[in-house]
Amino acid sequence: MTTTVTPLQTALAAEHAAVYVYGVLGGRASRTGATDLSRAVRSAYESHRARRDRLQALIADAGEEPVGPAPAYATPRRIDTPAGIRRAALELERSCQETYAWVVSQTHDGARSWAVDALKDGAVRGLTFRGTPETFPGIRELTDHSKGLDTRP
Repeated sequence: MTTTVTPLQTALAAEHAAVYVYGVLGGRASRTGATDLSRAVRSAYESHRARRDRLQALIADAGEEPVGPAPAYATPRRIDTPAGIRRAALELERSCQETYAWVVSQTHDGARSWAVDALKDGAVRGLTFRGTPETFPGIRELTDHSKGLDTRP
């Protein structure tokens, strides 16, 4: 098993990306006039930002330097419509779920419990963006959408 800090650094890198991409999605969502979507994207942004900040504190408290954000991140394509924004947000949540599922497998005690909560939070948030409930969120080969059962628009 790796040290607890290594998985937390990986999660922090994912959260840096999520905060960036949700910032872009928020700008696009605000132009659509879909207020429910704008609120959902804003809520996701705030949640990922809080998780990023918590990870930075956990890593620093462990005596390590938290990984910083990349200079830029790839942004999703076709995010000019509410459906495109929802699709991009759902993919972002699924990516974070995969990261947190891995973190759960690599940690123990408090770090694992925290990662489980982050995984559950992301799975529920995915429903906001029209995802489907998954038996094992974050584990691609066990998710229903990997079996062609995804009902996304």
